[in-house]
Amino acid sequence: MSVPLSLLVAEANRLLQPENFQDYCPNGLQVEGRQTVGKLVSGVTASLALIDAAIEREADAILVHHGYFWRGEDPCISGMKGQRIRRLLQADISLLAYHLPLDAHPTLGNNAQLAERLGLLVEGGLQPEATFPIGNYGRCARTLSAAEFAGQVEKSLGRKVLLEEVGDRPIERVAWCTGGAQGYLTQAAVLGVDCYLTGEVSEQTIHEARELGLHFIAAGHHATERYGAPAVAGQLAADLGIEHEFIDIDNPA
Repeated sequence: MSVPLSLLVAEANRLLQPENFQDYCPNGLQVEGRQTVGKLVSGVTASLALIDAAIEREADAILVHHGYFWRGEDPCISGMKGQRIRRLLQADISLLAYHLPLDAHPTLGNNAQLAERLGLLVEGGLQPEATFPIGNYGRCARTLSAAEFAGQVEKSLGRKVLLEEVGDRPIERVAWCTGGAQGYLTQAAVLGVDCYLTGEVSEQTIHEARELGLHFIAAGHHATERYGAPAVAGQLAADLGIEHEFIDIDNPA
């Protein structure tokens, strides 16, 4: 079964509500291909490897978290960007990308999906006053040591994590934000949590965690954001009666 591309885009926009976000890139349809979609591929980043894999799978459209046209980048369609977009256009494949809207969705987004995998009970948003918060805070199913919680994260994500263990404070309450969100560490501390988990770490992050008295875990940008795009694409495919496949292009970052 196939559906019009316009219907897929409309349903994705209805689900993720990109109009409610001030983002670093355009959200929605970024590259337009054929006008019908029977197979949708999802992935984390619209890399050339993902595009080639989607072509091999005979996909009509790709839905990702990290697309193109980021604020401040060279707008020229040349070099690496030109190669990626040329490959999409030659294959007549559409690209849909959702950045902050896909982070923030309360059940299908990156943060909600990560919480589900780690067994975390969501209590609120990392920005408590925000209507559409990016990141969350909540509770573990049971009290854990920092090492035990880090081990649980490693088992769930299938990769080693960086743990900065600050004292012997047990972990009951956690704040988290997937991807490159180490800058939210101070906001997490204000919420009174015991640990902050994100994807990336900067040099200053470790000093901040120590001085704030907060355990810190960097679990990988890619690893923490593997779950939102396939959850959204899977829901869209089920609603529209089309085929969906998630393709995970390995990335240790």
